Amino acid sequence: MTVVSVSMPEELLERIDQFSDEHGYTGRSEVIREASRNLLGEFEDAKLEDRALMAVVTVLFNYETTSVEERMMRLRHEHEGIVASNFHSHVGSQYCMELFVLEGGLEEISTFVGKVRATKDTLTVDYSVTPVDEFGAGALGEAHAHGSPGGDETATPEED
Repeated sequence: MTVVSVSMPEELLERIDQFSDEHGYTGRSEVIREASRNLLGEFEDAKLEDRALMAVVTVLFNYETTSVEERMMRLRHEHEGIVASNFHSHVGSQYCMELFVLEGGLEEISTFVGKVRATKDTLTVDYSVTPVDEFGAGALGEAHAHGSPGGDETATPEED
């Protein structure tokens, strides 16, 4: 096996070592290999190829790290074809959360998530991907309305 040198913050290394001990791994190399396989395999799911997808991407970063917020704004504009919605919120006194709702294909969404993950100084990047073509033709393009156009009716959860 090839030996690879990787730089990482001491805190992350300590967390990896603790995780390794708590979960019965033989060492940090095994944890890193498994994490790498999982990361590389996330978007290789053949069930997602050639399908209409929706993704939610959540990014948490320190409020004082303005470069992250600027990068998120640039990514939103670079990928405006798939960014259906974007939400910014303050979390506590020193953190910000950026939430993106994406609509598009696997390659486009994968590229976007990869760029977000590659952004320096993010604290966490979480996402989920859901095929929406199974909800019917035009699921992404249809207006989402409840009740009558005049607003006289309200759909209940049972009717919806």
